[in-house]
Amino acid sequence: MLFKKATPQGLGSAAEDFALQYLQQQGLRLVERNYQVAAGPSARAGEVDLILRDPQDGTLVFCEVRARADREHGGAAASVGAAKQRRLIYAAQHYLLRHASPPPCRFDVVAIDGIEIEWIQAAFEAS
Repeated sequence: MLFKKATPQGLGSAAEDFALQYLQQQGLRLVERNYQVAAGPSARAGEVDLILRDPQDGTLVFCEVRARADREHGGAAASVGAAKQRRLIYAAQHYLLRHASPPPCRFDVVAIDGIEIEWIQAAFEAS
């Protein structure tokens, strides 16, 4: 496994660091990290791990990073289910309120299974 002996929080942070480095090598630029939207005084409604911009066409990329020790039970990519997608879409919609004219957007997933990284562009759509 890529991130041995890490706590769940440490694993998440290390996976995000790894994914960010990978995406920057692909040409994307970091806009914001760990954007959170609260549902109430002590509850989170949604979070986006990485918000990046693709300089080629200006697309704003909302990226979920998932890491697993291996691909058992479907692996990291399979863990981004419908409920997680709804929370990501909610947070992205909240983030886009900052823009008078929102840019083109997409939802990507970076799945890390052991030492393998997979970048799934346009993994799902806001419907």
